[in-house]
Amino acid sequence: MQLNIKNMVCPRCIKSVAGIFQAAGAAVREVKLGAVILQEPLSPEKLLSVREALEAEGFALIDDQRAALVEQVKNLVIGLVHFGELDEKKENLSEYLSRRLHKDYTYITNLFSSIADTTIEQYFILQKIEKVKEWLVYDELTLSEMAFKLGYSSVAHLSGQFKKITGLTPTRFKKLKDHHRKKIDTL
Repeated sequence: MQLNIKNMVCPRCIKSVAGIFQAAGAAVREVKLGAVILQEPLSPEKLLSVREALEAEGFALIDDQRAALVEQVKNLVIGLVHFGELDEKKENLSEYLSRRLHKDYTYITNLFSSIADTTIEQYFILQKIEKVKEWLVYDELTLSEMAFKLGYSSVAHLSGQFKKITGLTPTRFKKLKDHHRKKIDTL
């Protein structure tokens, strides 16, 4: 049995959610971004307890299958951008999402737009810009390396998109004291 969970965006989220289910005495098979796979269903009392504990930590059980699919899209995009999976991706985003979710991309994108109030492509761009901000703050990579890792055709393309979203060039952003970074689960 799989339970879908909103706002899981990092390995610490996985650890936190796993702890919540463990504390409830649930038989967990696997915990991954956006989902917990149980060996057996939870009793109504345990489910209520888990729901409350998740909400106290900023997570939420997703009961609606359409909302669960949108959350899966977000988790796949976050994985691509923030956990290095974009380096290895050889197909375009629409093909990748269709293959991973076993759904037609037109259906996925229409559903995403109707529930998330943005397009998948815009969400993808916002995630990439947040990753660039992180790299700029920590001075980890050159702009050329960033552009390559995030699949941009050139540094100029990356810089132009960065300026369009933030209003600043990457160089100007790097010089700021307050970097205005956003939490990736709020994009």
